[in-house]
Amino acid sequence: MAQESKMNNSVDLAEQQLVLSTLEPEQLAEAKKQRVPRRHLKGRELAILWFLRIYLLFMIAVVAYQAWTGAR
Repeated sequence: MAQESKMNNSVDLAEQQLVLSTLEPEQLAEAKKQRVPRRHLKGRELAILWFLRIYLLFMIAVVAYQAWTGAR
């Protein structure tokens, strides 16, 4: 059953690529304007993103400190 749904997905992707390749430039641009809804993240994903944000702020502080002390 899983392989059947996988085949349906690959057929859907192949059909989608065929349709997109036959569109005129204006039609393709309009098709690309469709919004994709935001994904609702789970707890673990949110925790990883928050860790990366905090790490980024920490590294910005480290680089700023190094630049400030190295300039003296």
